[in-house]
Amino acid sequence: MSHKHTINSQGEIIDLSSPKVMGIINVTPDSFFSGSRKVAVDDVLKSAEKMLEEGATFLDIGGYSSRPGAKDVSIDEELDRVIKPISGIMKRFPEAIISIDTFRSEVAKAAVDAGASIVNDISAGHLDAGMLSAVAEMCVPFIAMHMRGTPQTMNGLTNYDDLLVEVMKYFSSTLNDCNQLGIKDVIIDPGFGFAKTAEQSFDLLKKLDHFHYLDRPVLVGVSRKSMIYRTLNLTAEEALNGTSVLNTVALFKGAAILRVHDVKEAVETVKLVNQLN
Repeated sequence: MSHKHTINSQGEIIDLSSPKVMGIINVTPDSFFSGSRKVAVDDVLKSAEKMLEEGATFLDIGGYSSRPGAKDVSIDEELDRVIKPISGIMKRFPEAIISIDTFRSEVAKAAVDAGASIVNDISAGHLDAGMLSAVAEMCVPFIAMHMRGTPQTMNGLTNYDDLLVEVMKYFSSTLNDCNQLGIKDVIIDPGFGFAKTAEQSFDLLKKLDHFHYLDRPVLVGVSRKSMIYRTLNLTAEEALNGTSVLNTVALFKGAAILRVHDVKEAVETVKLVNQLN
């Protein structure tokens, strides 16, 4: 059951009381799900067109693979991967709402200059000291995700005294920092699979409704992740059905945004859950 939340994206007010879908477009050669890798701008435009037609409210463009153990890439390479696709989408689909998936303030600024209007940071500002002030300056919504370490080190950082308490404290601190800088629209993402075992990720999903105490929209990104395909003894390519099941659970627990590789199925999931509600 979604709470009453809106975000302001470049003057457009988006009502999240009815859950929305964010389509993932990875402009990287090494994302964990091969079906989401789009490197050529033409491929990106085709993917964007399909997702928008299928009902995506947001398109999330990322040029740095954050899968566990992914190779680090330079800022220049990340910029080279994301700016042309963002410009291309904005030219072809000027109404598109693009989020830039980056933890680097320099990339975030260049992406917003190119047409992105949301910053999605897997580190919630912890990996770049300049990120929060950059977001405040640009006046764009901020998606803050919970993780520990970096994509290269996070798999070894899964020991918690109390996972839920620690994640809640992390977000309380982040929201306080955002508030002091005047960042009004903050969306929280529990970071399923980031410095969390599959068991811990399921535990967090089970307790997702606790995040409503923070009074911010919650984004859930479980699409085709290892918590699904390893539990079912499948591959990421075979994990669509499992993704729909967990997205349904997330919606019943109040998720406001589903971040997915497969927009059509997620939009259908939202419609059916809305019908029940």
